Amino acid sequence: MIIVQDLELRAGARLLMDEVSFRVDKGDKIGLVGRNGAGKTTLTKVLAGEALPAAGKVTRSGEIGYLPQDPRTPDMEQLARDRILSARSLDVVITKLRETEADMASEDTAVQAKAMARYDRIEHEFLSNGGYAAEAEAAAISSNLALPDRLLNQPLKTLSGGQRRRVELARILFSGAQTMLLDEPTNHLDADSIAWLRDFLKNHAGGLIVISHDTNLLEATVNKVYNLDANRATIDQYNLGWKKYLEQRETDERARKRERANAEKKAGVLMDQANKMRAKASKAVAAQNMAKRAQRLLNGLQEVRANDRVAALRFPDPSPCGKTPLTAEGLSKSYGSLEIFTDVDLAIDRGSKVVVLGLNGAGKTTLLRMLAGVDKPDTGEVIAGHGLKVGYYAQEHDTLDTSRTVLANMRSAAPDMDDAEVRNILGSFLFSGDDVEKPAGVLSGGEKTRLALATIVASSANVLLLDEPTNNLDPASRAEILGALRNYSGAVVLVSHDEGAVEALNPERVVLLPDGVEDHWNEDYLDLITLA
Repeated sequence: MIIVQDLELRAGARLLMDEVSFRVDKGDKIGLVGRNGAGKTTLTKVLAGEALPAAGKVTRSGEIGYLPQDPRTPDMEQLARDRILSARSLDVVITKLRETEADMASEDTAVQAKAMARYDRIEHEFLSNGGYAAEAEAAAISSNLALPDRLLNQPLKTLSGGQRRRVELARILFSGAQTMLLDEPTNHLDADSIAWLRDFLKNHAGGLIVISHDTNLLEATVNKVYNLDANRATIDQYNLGWKKYLEQRETDERARKRERANAEKKAGVLMDQANKMRAKASKAVAAQNMAKRAQRLLNGLQEVRANDRVAALRFPDPSPCGKTPLTAEGLSKSYGSLEIFTDVDLAIDRGSKVVVLGLNGAGKTTLLRMLAGVDKPDTGEVIAGHGLKVGYYAQEHDTLDTSRTVLANMRSAAPDMDDAEVRNILGSFLFSGDDVEKPAGVLSGGEKTRLALATIVASSANVLLLDEPTNNLDPASRAEILGALRNYSGAVVLVSHDEGAVEALNPERVVLLPDGVEDHWNEDYLDLITLA
C-alpha cells in the first residue's frame, strides 16, 4: 500500500521530521495527530505524491484517495454529480450514453443507425465500470453527506466551500481507493453525516490515514495512532486504538520523566565525584572516565516531551463606532432557479452577539460574505454605519493571498502598523523567524487559521464575521479562540457547528436561514448547532 523509508520533511529551513519509517497495510487505520504546524498536512501531501520529501523514499501501490483540507476543483463548470462519478470515469461514459440514446431517437435514419451501432460498446464500458449499481452507490454516499439531488445537478461554482468539500469527500469514498488519506474529513459535516462517516470508515477494508480533531471519529475508527512530535522531529507510533493510545502515551511520558530524573541524579553524583578527583593528578584518568560515564547515562535517554507552544489567540480592542455599525435590508440570493434565501433583514448593534443557524446549503456562508462585502446580493443592500470596521474570517481562508508570504499578508491587513508591531502579533500566533517568509499557500489548515485570525487582530475591527473559526485547530488552540470569543467586547456574527464556540459567544440573538427569522437566543437552540 504505502511504505515510507527514512523520510525527512522540512518547512523551509525548519525540520519537521527526520529518519521516519513506517508502512500502511491493508486494514491499518491510522490516526495522525500532533499540534498545528507539526507537519501532518505536509506528510499526507507527500504520501499522496503531491509534494516531495527533503529526503527518504515513499513507495505506493494501489489507488490512493486524498482529501486535502482545501481541495481545489479543476473545472468549476462541472456538475457536482459528474465530479463524484468521475472517480470511476463514469461521468464521461454516462454523457456518451445519454447522447447516444438521444441519437437513437433521431428521425434521421443515418444518425439512428450509427447510434445503435455504438450503443452496445458504450453500454459495455458503462457496465464494466459498475453501471447502474455504481450510480446508486454514488447517490447513497452523496445523500449521507447531505448532498441532495438539487445540489448534485448544480455546477460546482454555485456551491459553497463546504458543499464543494463534501463533493470531494463523496468522490473519494465512491472511488473505491485502497488507501485513503483524509485531512479533517468532518469539517462542514452535520451530526448525521459525521455518524454515517464513522461507520463507513470503520468498515473500510483498505488502509486509512486520518487527520482529525474529532476525538469521537478517532475513537470509533482507528486501530493505530501516529503522534507527530514537533519538538523531537519524529513520529511516535502506537499500535493501539484511540483510548488505549491516550493511556499509553501518558504512561510513557511519566516513565520517561522518571527515568530522566533518576539518570540525572546518578549523573550528578558521578560528576561531583569526578570534580573532586580532578584535583589529584594521580586520579585524573579515573575522573575523566567517571565524567564520560555520567554523560553516557544522559545520552541514552529519550527526551522528555516538551510542552507544545500555543498561539495567544486574542481579538482586537474594537475601534469606536456608532450604535448600529452594520445593517442589512432585504437581502436575497439565488443561483439560477435555485433560491438560497430571500428578504433577510439584520441589524448588528455595537457589541451585539448573533449566531446564524441553518441546514447545510441554507446560505450561512453566503450571508456572511455579503455582510463582509465580498459578494453582492441579488436584491437588498448592506449598509455600513458610522465607524464600521469589519474583521472577516472565511472558513476557506479566502481572505489570505496564498501566493504571498505570511508577513506580506499581515502587512496588507495592517498597512499603518510598523514592522515591529506586525512581527509581534505574528509571534503571538506562533509565526516567528523564517516562518514569516513562507508563502501562505504552503501552510497547514491550522496555520492558515492562525494567520487569518492574526490579520483580524491587526485590524481593530468592531464587527467580527466568523465562519467556522474553530475548524482545523488543535484542542489547545481551540481553547484559546473560545477564550477570545468570551472576552471580545465588539459585535460578532458567528456561523459554527461547534457547540463550544456558540456557548463561548453567549449570543443574544439567533438568525435562522433560509427564512431569515430572528429570535432571542435560548439554550434550546444548542440542539440545532451540530445539526445545522
